Amino acid sequence: MTTTSPRSGTTVADIWVDPRCPWAWITSRWMLEVEQVRPVETRFHIMSLSVLNEGREVPETYRQGMIDGWACVRVCIAAQQRHGNEVLRPLYNVMGRLIHHQKAGLGHDMIRAALEEAGLPADLIEAAADTSWDEPLRAEHHEGMDLVGSEVGTPVIHVAGPEGKPLAFFGPVLTPAPRAEAAGTLWDGVLAVASTDGFFELKRGRDRDPVFD
Repeated sequence: MTTTSPRSGTTVADIWVDPRCPWAWITSRWMLEVEQVRPVETRFHIMSLSVLNEGREVPETYRQGMIDGWACVRVCIAAQQRHGNEVLRPLYNVMGRLIHHQKAGLGHDMIRAALEEAGLPADLIEAAADTSWDEPLRAEHHEGMDLVGSEVGTPVIHVAGPEGKPLAFFGPVLTPAPRAEAAGTLWDGVLAVASTDGFFELKRGRDRDPVFD
């Protein structure tokens, strides 16, 4: 795997996402706003809700998504392994728009369209049904998730904390994505709580569905 080096003086924020998660999509849009107002560079990685929920009791309506969700994350991992981590950002951006804004589903038609728009080889679609990609997918998944535990989902963000020690946290889960300086203010606050030794959770019930704007 090859990755580009961050700009000098820039903080790298590594974010783990599953393309089918609407909440991760919104958080990723927030991170792109953060990049505009803070010296932050977002680096995308793939986790899998299908991997995360293996063996768990889930609602029947969610179970089909677990089955259908394997295809796009396998293709993402195949693209990463063959062409470098930097291709994940544009590929995820296209998949997210197709899935969440255009309601294109999780099938092969969506994946083919995403590969074409992201400028990636069409034959990557073959990874969708190829279980040999599950091993590197699981490795990528656990690289992101193991630092935060199994009781959370996506998004997960890793960033260097005080003295270079890694900070890893789930979220933030929010809707809609803050824009401009409001995005930067939230980033400052998230880092403040995540840097506090012994801080684990800040949560309230959700009272709205995801808003994609």
